[in-house]
Amino acid sequence: MDFNYDLFETVVITANMPDHGVLAGDLGAVVDVHSRPQRAYEVEFVNPDGTTRALLTLAPSQIRKLSLGDVLTTRQLPLAA
Repeated sequence: MDFNYDLFETVVITANMPDHGVLAGDLGAVVDVHSRPQRAYEVEFVNPDGTTRALLTLAPSQIRKLSLGDVLTTRQLPLAA
């Protein structure tokens, strides 16, 4: 089921994108919403120092809302390659 996401909402990516250093389960923030030609979300993934690691345009099916069952964790960046 696709949801609508708000600007600046924290989301979870559901797809691996190792070329961008992003793996399923990583957290990102919605920084733009596109409605044409189809709904898509610009999602920013950041490093601990606040610099951008990746800025990806994702379909609604590639992200999901955070849930109470989620566990937040970290990993070293080389593990995403």
